Amino acid sequence: MHDGLREVVKHFHLEGTLKEINPLAQGHINDTYIVTSKAKGRIVRHVLQRINHEVFKNPPAMMDNIVRITEHIRNKLQTKQPELASRQLNVIRSGDGSGYWTDPEGNYWRIYDFVEGAITYDTMDSPELAGEAARMFGWFQQMLDDLPGPVLHESIPDFHNTPLRFKQFQEVLDEDPCDRAKDAGREIGFLLENADICNVLMDLVKKGDLPYRIAHNDSKINNVMFDERTHQGVCVIDLDTVMPCLSGYDFGDLVRTAASSAEEDEPDVSKVNLNIPIFTALAKGFAKETGRFLTPIEKEYLTFAAKSITFEQFIRFLTDYLGGDVYYKIHRPNHNLDRSRTQMKLVQSMIEHEAVMNEIVQKAFEQAGRQ
Repeated sequence: MHDGLREVVKHFHLEGTLKEINPLAQGHINDTYIVTSKAKGRIVRHVLQRINHEVFKNPPAMMDNIVRITEHIRNKLQTKQPELASRQLNVIRSGDGSGYWTDPEGNYWRIYDFVEGAITYDTMDSPELAGEAARMFGWFQQMLDDLPGPVLHESIPDFHNTPLRFKQFQEVLDEDPCDRAKDAGREIGFLLENADICNVLMDLVKKGDLPYRIAHNDSKINNVMFDERTHQGVCVIDLDTVMPCLSGYDFGDLVRTAASSAEEDEPDVSKVNLNIPIFTALAKGFAKETGRFLTPIEKEYLTFAAKSITFEQFIRFLTDYLGGDVYYKIHRPNHNLDRSRTQMKLVQSMIEHEAVMNEIVQKAFEQAGRQ
């Protein structure tokens, strides 16, 4: 066991005797380890993480968000669903009572309870699984709709500011530092022709028509834990990006990542289309939990939110390609260009199916209202 990690664990209120610490080969941002202890004759596991403060510039504010969120959810569940409450994320307090500890090198550390008997999936194997994942993200928003106290901190400023992403694209395009614009003419043309997508939702926010809610902001299927026997959703994890945002972005990003017929970096864009059965399951699952509190205009713009956030990711991939691959890791030449092309094709597919998508969403909320 690494002595440095043992020293980190000493600064948290963990019961029992520490047995071992092993790395967990998951995640792309934070360093994660499984801490095993023996307390009262039984083995207990926890998750130790070093927070990447290059990505999250203000870990104390982020952890303040997470402590408030997790405590609120557990408290709401405690009376009616105590077993489910016991399987929610729980932040272990450090010696000073906060949800983190800072080591002498300036690294930030945190520890969660390990959620036993639960698993995650990296891909959508069925519409049923997709629907349950969407229901859990809707459930997560519903659980936090009455969070008291001040507004949550913005853990990543301008995270879903699509107009700003477009402005950044224009700046890189004008400079064209790697002389790559000539190889992306079709993609650049599509982006400029559809640039009006960028402002629609933000204009509705400015007019007061679309409200900000507490949203997850990284709504991928592997951020939902499912019971390993029943395959029912247990909890939502990876709460670093939870902050005020549009409800539709959680639905939209789940559509972008789960309802595409191909991987995000598929070189052959002929394989990329919107998977309508998966989209239908996502709409039904999300509506089941959010139908009671979303406003009519939020429901009306859910399909557009999926198109908007996919268009935003298209902008980000294309901008990074033009700028020299400075943000997203690449594993082959033109990797970010391939990524941008899959997102562009998915946006095109959404435009083609937009009327059908709107009808599916409308029916999903009507069905949820009868349940």
